[in-house]
Amino acid sequence: MTLPIGPGSHWARAAPDHPAWLILELLTASVGLPFVLLSSTTPLLQHWVARAGDAAPYRFFAVSNLASLLALLAYPLLIEPALDMNTQRVCWSALYVVFVSLCTAAAWRSSRLADSAIVEATLPSPACGTAARPLLWFALAACGSMLLLSITNHVTQNVAPVPLLWVLPLAAYLLSYVLCFSRATRYHRTFWLRALAVALGALGYAVSDINAIEAIQVSLPVFFLGLFTCCIFCHGELASLRPSAQDLTRYYVLIAAGGAVGAIFVGIIAPKIFRGIYELPVALLFTALVAVAAVWQSSWALRLVWLGVSAAMAVVTAQNVKAFREDTVTMRRSFYGSLRVVESRHGGAKQYRTLFNGTIEHGAQFLLPPLRSRPTSYYGPDSGIGIVLRECFPAPKRIGVVGLGVGTVAAYGDTGDVFRFYEINQQVADIAQSLFFYLRESRARTEMVIGDGRLSLERETGAPFDVLALDAFSGDAIPIHLLTQQALALYSRHLNPAGVLAFHVSNHYLDLASVVQQLAAARGYESILVRNEADADRLIEPADWVLVTRNPAVLHNASIAVHRRTIAPRPGLRLWTDDYNNLLQILKPVKIQ
Repeated sequence: MTLPIGPGSHWARAAPDHPAWLILELLTASVGLPFVLLSSTTPLLQHWVARAGDAAPYRFFAVSNLASLLALLAYPLLIEPALDMNTQRVCWSALYVVFVSLCTAAAWRSSRLADSAIVEATLPSPACGTAARPLLWFALAACGSMLLLSITNHVTQNVAPVPLLWVLPLAAYLLSYVLCFSRATRYHRTFWLRALAVALGALGYAVSDINAIEAIQVSLPVFFLGLFTCCIFCHGELASLRPSAQDLTRYYVLIAAGGAVGAIFVGIIAPKIFRGIYELPVALLFTALVAVAAVWQSSWALRLVWLGVSAAMAVVTAQNVKAFREDTVTMRRSFYGSLRVVESRHGGAKQYRTLFNGTIEHGAQFLLPPLRSRPTSYYGPDSGIGIVLRECFPAPKRIGVVGLGVGTVAAYGDTGDVFRFYEINQQVADIAQSLFFYLRESRARTEMVIGDGRLSLERETGAPFDVLALDAFSGDAIPIHLLTQQALALYSRHLNPAGVLAFHVSNHYLDLASVVQQLAAARGYESILVRNEADADRLIEPADWVLVTRNPAVLHNASIAVHRRTIAPRPGLRLWTDDYNNLLQILKPVKIQ
């Protein structure tokens, strides 16, 4: 009915400010039925195995999570680099047919067995009364899910926005399930309760102040080992509380429901109710409270200890809120990230504001004239975009910019110019227009289009641009659909024959310049990498811009020649298309600071 999987082109429509429900709708329509059937396989097979007289069906839960872990590691390392998306869909669909055939055979075999053959396999725990046990199943599963997503969000936004870094916490989460359910002796409660207290203390210290642990060689192990320890506790307790084989359906339903509720809280509810990224300290507090419930039937001394740990996590939550609000003019959350506008502590003529999404700077501006009119950050006068706008295209010019930031590029506008910005996040547009001055004080006419840049350009048939700047690649989750062969063809249709495509490719972890160079060459363009140096007094950041053009005046511009750098070729790099990309091939060596 749904094979081969994949969304149709009709899903390419304008997304709302909070598109989480739209994404859920898309996933439900495209992979919903196969996903539900796959997700229900483990408890179903365990029930069939129990009917066959196996006294330990829970080991299959460990096996299924081990398979998930291996698939998680294999996809970015082996499958994605080798196969395009269409081939992946066909292969997955073929394997799914094999899976359904095997399940059909297993169902036929199970139907021949009587229900009376089920063996009562149980390891009851003295830690929790029978009546409260299902509630604890739910809470432990929700706790693990909340920790996984909140730590992943915190690390990728506030610590190290490294592409594919999310694989490591998810691997730790799955590994904890494998270890806890593979053998009953894996989980030793006394040891792991002590380890949990240490992990919560370390994580609490790390999040109590967003600058507490800045070195990633320290912070990443703290967060990932802390997550692994917390998940061992949650899933170890789940394993020790597992019921008899006859009750495993309710057991797995509550585990699935708890995991879903934890994920919904972090992914959908938290961005709605929190202005800052507070879900991690909330998850730590919830973990401590779940530990209190887990040990409630134990000694009063142990209860007091965990009540004390819970109180400490409440203090951590309050301290985290305070740290995020320090020097902060405003904080806003949406599906697209957590935005903070920070104002410098010193006053005077050099007082300024900076917009951050996590740890990624998206623009800065001095607050007082005459410095207020100067372009800063990645868009200084000697940057690639700065030179092109200052020297290569006199007024009146028509400029398109995908990615607004604080609107710094508008500082180059003159009377008669048109600067058209494409921004997917309405909150970024609101901040740029209300808390910064570039858009309001530009001499050019500024226009704003809210929505995905590529989809917006596909719908437009207006006058072509002299310069089209693409500025959306600084974070960990780069919009790959803006860096493909088909995307470049679209940009070319919106560009004057002598125009310039300017790609902002400053990224600590990805060599995007080589990708742009290959795309440009495939379409007959020349490409130039322009790099400027930092200037702290003028709030200038070092920036890499790749200029793509056929215009000789740009290619031989003297200022560009001064800042021109060589784009190092990537051997074996394959052309990126809408159907293929490979982030691993362009990863830069991580510099430990």
